[in-house]
Amino acid sequence: MPEILTERRGLLGLITLNRPKALNALNADMCRTILDALLEWKDDPNIAQVAVMGAGERGLCAGGDIVAIHRDILDRSGASADFWRIEYQLNVMIDEYPKPYIALMDGIVLGGGIGISAHGSHRIVTETSRCGMPEVGIGFFPDVGGTHLLARAPHAAGRLAALTGIKFGAADTISLGLADSYVPRDRLESLLADLETRPVVDVLANYAEIPEPGFLQEEWVQAFEEPSTPAVLLALEQYGTAPARDAQQALKAACPSSVRLVEELMRLAGADLRTDLQREYRAAVNRLDDPDLAEGIRAAVIDKDRNPQWTDAIPSMSHEQRTQRHLAPLPGAELNFALLGKDLEEKSRS
Repeated sequence: MPEILTERRGLLGLITLNRPKALNALNADMCRTILDALLEWKDDPNIAQVAVMGAGERGLCAGGDIVAIHRDILDRSGASADFWRIEYQLNVMIDEYPKPYIALMDGIVLGGGIGISAHGSHRIVTETSRCGMPEVGIGFFPDVGGTHLLARAPHAAGRLAALTGIKFGAADTISLGLADSYVPRDRLESLLADLETRPVVDVLANYAEIPEPGFLQEEWVQAFEEPSTPAVLLALEQYGTAPARDAQQALKAACPSSVRLVEELMRLAGADLRTDLQREYRAAVNRLDDPDLAEGIRAAVIDKDRNPQWTDAIPSMSHEQRTQRHLAPLPGAELNFALLGKDLEEKSRS
């Protein structure tokens, strides 16, 4: 079976990620197929709007194939850079798409799954949604425009999401600015059917409901306004709620070099998606040379011992130098947007 299914359903172009056993994890071929479909439908007068969903019951997409990244760290085939080059251009295509792009963010939506959904014009979550950017737990950082999105979120909430990697339900995903609307899961099939004949704005007016409250409005979240990780952890000590304890434990477990890199990327991000993705691309490619990425993936999915041994310091290199080397130029290999054509409008500046 194809890993991406594309269908024309009346006015709707429907894209389905079709790797349910792998929780619809993305690879380069899948990203290119989605990009090609969007390019084909962009100027098609018979397609008024596009929707993306995941096959199976577990979720839209769990992200990219991190086992392949680990393999690339060992053999240096360049596969990761090639994947990110296509994936990040797809993120821009979604952000700048001239027609409504509707993401059904049902179930698990993590990492690269956020990249193919949260840049869209209409992002729909359900009661089963569990959304987040968990990359600090494997020695990486929120890419696919994650630093751009979370830098634009309410400050404490954006830092909480970026520095802990915890998952959020429907209400909190909306509060973060990663989604717009809540629709119960059992109404999604009917919603899709209506999208075949009616504009998404009219359809959503009949389906959107108010989700159960999350935790991002709770007082303890403001601990993430503190200027440093130790200060955040100290501030969290005064709160005894389960979400506060979960956030504290996640921050303690996060890769320290990733946390420092995320802080720098978030400081620089937010104004323009293309610029932020070019910076993320540099950081991602350069991160392949940092020992913490290989170690994080090893502990999570290779040996599965869940006990990464982070490298606290690299000889003859300060923490600041270690962070800054991720932003070094890639001569002759910078991210460009050649796959997108020349007639898209940059929306992220607004």
